[in-house]
Amino acid sequence: MNIDWAALASVFGVSLVITVALVGLFTLGITGLARQTPTADGGGGSNALARTGAYACFGLCLAAVAYGIYLIVA
Repeated sequence: MNIDWAALASVFGVSLVITVALVGLFTLGITGLARQTPTADGGGGSNALARTGAYACFGLCLAAVAYGIYLIVA
């Protein structure tokens, strides 16, 4: 049995980078949904640009997960 350590390290590195990127995207999405701008009566109104960016982040996360599932199945 011979282990290709370079290939193992490469797979580990790529999976670490992708994992950190997905967690970062998801965190940006959560932050975008939580962003509120105060209104004149003291309540919180929604920020349309932040909400759109949050949905884009969630869409990118969903696309990355779907692509990973596609790679596993196909």
